[in-house]
Amino acid sequence: MARKYDGSARLREMIALWNKFADKKDFRLNPDANHVGLIFKGLAINEKKYGLKLCPCRLRDGTKEGDLKLICPCNFKAQEIWAKEGRCWCGLFVKKK
Repeated sequence: MARKYDGSARLREMIALWNKFADKKDFRLNPDANHVGLIFKGLAINEKKYGLKLCPCRLRDGTKEGDLKLICPCNFKAQEIWAKEGRCWCGLFVKKK
């Protein structure tokens, strides 16, 4: 019998991975679980469509160099998190308080 895909297990795995990443960078995942779920859903859609976990809030330019900068966590997260808003553009990562 084929094993059924458990999306919630994959979501927990992604949250644990991104939490670990954020902690090393001295920020954290957004505490709004619904928002995080929406971002992860967008990442999964982009991964299926483009083969990369591209940030769902960014516009692709269609070039390999441009798209590689948009793989989540994208290259722009740190400068946005430490700006006055205190979060990356999509809101997946926020400053620690």
